Amino acid sequence: MKADKYQQYPDNELLENFYASRDNAWLGILLQRYTLLLFGVCMKYLKQEDDAKDAVQQVFLKAISELHKYKVDFFKSWIYMVAKNHCLMKIRDRQGKLPAELKEEMAGEDSFFSAELFSDKEKLLNALTTALSELNARQKQCVALFYLERKSYTQIATLTGFSMLQVKSYIQNGKRNLKLAVTKIMQGHG
Repeated sequence: MKADKYQQYPDNELLENFYASRDNAWLGILLQRYTLLLFGVCMKYLKQEDDAKDAVQQVFLKAISELHKYKVDFFKSWIYMVAKNHCLMKIRDRQGKLPAELKEEMAGEDSFFSAELFSDKEKLLNALTTALSELNARQKQCVALFYLERKSYTQIATLTGFSMLQVKSYIQNGKRNLKLAVTKIMQGHG
């Protein structure tokens, strides 16, 4: 089942197909659709790329498990809440184990997405979805491989056929373009 073929399907149609067939491939298409979005949400809360990547994987596993048990009507809102709750639990666990000075440092850290700017979570979710769709295919592919699948520049070059310089450029430009687009949308100029 190729995800590209189902790109135009709305989320609820993919969910209905999953509930009718119980074929995880339908969930795979849905989760792939929101991978970068979930990464952005996890980065907002956890601040560290490795922690965010781990969180996305754990959210995927939880989503697959939960969707087999419960019927979800609004996937995007639901997966966002699963990711947010997972991150908040991780923060609570982490802060319970950290000395007070480290907690203060973490609270003052500059993050990929500024907390004040993104106080409206639904707006952030929509902004990230829109911004992701604006990335060109090469940037989107390289950003996903690097941040979510933890591939090295060399591995990405091998998988995609791009040169090392192209890979580095696509990742840097993709990350910058994503941040700029989301910021512009969130400030109401998009």
